[in-house]
Amino acid sequence: MSNSIIRISIWVYLAIFFTYLLGPLVIMSITAFNSPGFPRATPWECLTFEWFSVLFQDERILNGIKNSILVGIGTIILSVSMGLAGALMLTQIWPKLRATYYTIIIAPILIPGVVLGISTLVFWDRINRMLGLGADSFLSNGLFLTIIGQSTFIASYCMLVLVARLQRYDLALTEAALDLGATHAQAFRKILLPFMRPALASAAVLAFLASFENYNTTTFTFGEYPTLTIELAQKVRYGINPSISALAFMIVALTVFFALLNEANIKRKAVVAAARKEGATVGDVTGTIKLPGYFTGNAAAVTLVVFLVTTIAVIGTAAVYSPKQCIANVQEQKRIETEKRIQELRDQRAKENAAKAASEGAEGGTDTAPRPSNNSGFGGVFAPGTLQNEGEGAEGGGDAGSSNDSGFGGVFDPNAINGDSN
Repeated sequence: MSNSIIRISIWVYLAIFFTYLLGPLVIMSITAFNSPGFPRATPWECLTFEWFSVLFQDERILNGIKNSILVGIGTIILSVSMGLAGALMLTQIWPKLRATYYTIIIAPILIPGVVLGISTLVFWDRINRMLGLGADSFLSNGLFLTIIGQSTFIASYCMLVLVARLQRYDLALTEAALDLGATHAQAFRKILLPFMRPALASAAVLAFLASFENYNTTTFTFGEYPTLTIELAQKVRYGINPSISALAFMIVALTVFFALLNEANIKRKAVVAAARKEGATVGDVTGTIKLPGYFTGNAAAVTLVVFLVTTIAVIGTAAVYSPKQCIANVQEQKRIETEKRIQELRDQRAKENAAKAASEGAEGGTDTAPRPSNNSGFGGVFAPGTLQNEGEGAEGGGDAGSSNDSGFGGVFDPNAINGDSN
């Protein structure tokens, strides 16, 4: 019972973990085939491949991809070279200095990318000024600065990968080559490099991926050569369309393809190694890697074939499928729904106006209109009838002393001054 609970808990955890990890990628891939102009998976409208053509017609995105590939190649060359040199140095340095040297080598990994980008820009600009070069020199070139800035920390990742491989290397092989008359260069080229080849390939792939997705450092150094991440960030700032989802889907598909290809190759090598260990001949080993034997027990190879067939089917469907009629129907349905909603709002407003008019009419038939109050707290001096009453009294010729009381106690009476003087 306890083992069953643990097993179920592990499967639930794995399901939650992979949903959290891969869920956004799946949702974004779905939005690449939905017809709305803004990336969304629901509500689903029409299946379309339009956003892939929009992607391939976007000059800025294509230019960003080209610059990213150029920067990635330069970063691979520089980072793998520095990483290999650092790894060889770390394995051959005096043991008491290894800890200090190791700390210095991996320090760029701990430094924020913003700091690396700013420091790279300032440092090489200072070098450019000291050498008296112009603003258009190669030291101010965006490709050069971006490759240098990214290599400062990517080389540390490469070094860690290569050190892990070097720890399994037997130095006796190099010493034997030197004893047999080989030079250090020959021993390095013919013995060490073949042994390091898998690690070098892994470091190169890691360097390219880290360079391709880098933004923090590149944003300060790209100059006139914006990479794909820079272009995507600028497009997101001003509004995006599902062509970004199409690009994400292609990146995910290529990643899955190469992962399956690598796994299938590993399985093939395992089959060949097992056959050799059992004493099989060269012909037998060759026979085991033919198509029937290659797919036997190799789930990655089978999945790879299914993936390729699906890709070909999707491309063929995209070549003949047209979503125009579906999109027209959806737009017509939206128009009808909009008109219906507008009519509902108009009817609701008409009902509210009718109810308001009926309530006002009922109040007018039963009550008299309230008279405005002129008592403003100033003794009626601002009452509209004050001046009119005074004028009527003067025309009526009442007393000889007509009332000039304006509400201020006769202070403005014309006879007030004469009365005081008498």
